[in-house]
Amino acid sequence: MKNNINSSLLTKNKVIRIAEEDHLQQQNYLEAVKSFARLTYESIYVIDYEKMAFEYVSENPLFLCGHSSKEVLDMGYEFYFKNVPENDLKLLNLINEAGFDFFKKLPGSEKKLYSITYDFHLRNQDGKHILINHKLTPLFLTSDEKMWKAMCIISISHHKNAGNIYIHKQGTDETWELNTENNVWRKSEKPKLTKREIEILWLHAQGLTINQIAEKIFVSSDTVKYYRRRIFERLGVSNIVEALSYAVNNKII
Repeated sequence: MKNNINSSLLTKNKVIRIAEEDHLQQQNYLEAVKSFARLTYESIYVIDYEKMAFEYVSENPLFLCGHSSKEVLDMGYEFYFKNVPENDLKLLNLINEAGFDFFKKLPGSEKKLYSITYDFHLRNQDGKHILINHKLTPLFLTSDEKMWKAMCIISISHHKNAGNIYIHKQGTDETWELNTENNVWRKSEKPKLTKREIEILWLHAQGLTINQIAEKIFVSSDTVKYYRRRIFERLGVSNIVEALSYAVNNKII
């Protein structure tokens, strides 16, 4: 079973040939990626689908599982097979199949507008499983509109279980969720919050307590609690930490 998973992960979007004009896209782009990695707590890496390898891995520790960034870079895809539990490897295989099937059907001019996000576990150096959120978006396409290189961002997931597979289109509220039972994408829209609800999330993000928020926006503490409950219901979360993580990850705030 593991060999089948490995094979699918490695071959679903295998790029065979890069045209000369495709290489002109790059223009030292890794310097910009490295600069971004220095500014964020999240882990950053770049996949090259021609070489089926990592082109860049940041030193941010979350994705490294106790290895150095060079060690992960050298391992490439083998890193997944060593550090992702087998059940989650099967999930990654499903996501890989469904994600690239979705991507193939998009108009070439729009493909770079889409990103995919999902959760899976990594095993750290102590053998403990950490649920992480993985976002992937195209960096470069080939002249025949296949994904050549992609940038990936890793952060701690606010969910409790692996999965939670969504595709987002930049500049819109359009979202597709993957049903893992039948492998079908279901279109929906991002939850919408009112201006007051977004304001309360911003104030929580600044570290203010319920009472401090109430004082700042001239309402009672019970009113702030009411807005918080509405936020939790709209976002499908159970506490303010999850709400903030969801809102940031989905570009609501």
